[in-house]
Formats: sequence, structure tokens, C-alpha cells
Amino acid sequence: MMQSRAKYRLGQILRHRKHPFRGVVFDVDAMFTNTEEWYDAIPEESRPARDQPFYHLLAENDHSYYVAYVSEQNLVPDETGEPVEHPDLADLFGDFEDGYYPLQVHLN
Repeated sequence: MMQSRAKYRLGQILRHRKHPFRGVVFDVDAMFTNTEEWYDAIPEESRPARDQPFYHLLAENDHSYYVAYVSEQNLVPDETGEPVEHPDLADLFGDFEDGYYPLQVHLN
């Protein structure tokens, strides 16, 4: 059964269930749209189902900033209340408030 609605929204801070990073949602795909190479690089026992929302995150960990592409099943809301420090946030979002970043630009 395909889930048609994304659980999380643009500007929301999420963290990965298994890996130590968190990030801000800046785009959502209704289902997997990345490359087969990307998908095949994930260990088979960890591969997420393709027919679920996938999120593009401005992500950070203790060492770096990057863009992450993560399945809904591997994300949970970040409950720390702390802002994300990713340097590209200001290009898309306004100031952090009430646990979210308000969208500042129109995305297609």
C-alpha cells in the first residue's frame, strides 16, 4: 500500500533513527526518485522501501554539513528544540522559531 501524504513538513527539524545526524526538510519526494547507484549503495538489509516519501534535508553532524536524502521510515522528529547550523539555511528559510524554520522562498 502506498502512502500518499508526507508525515513531515518543510522547515521541520528531523533526526535519523540510526545515524547521528539531524537536518531541516527543504523538499519532499512522494516516493524514491534518486539514482539506482545511490539505492544500490545502501546495504541490502538497510534498504528502505521505495514507495514512501523521501526527504531532502539540510543536514549536520558533529563533523560536517551536507544534503541528505532519507526515507520517511528512517526519520523521527527532533525533540531537542535546538536550531540547525547548516550554512545554506538562510538561503531558503527565515529565522528558527517554535521548533520550525519558516519557508522564505517559493519552491516548485
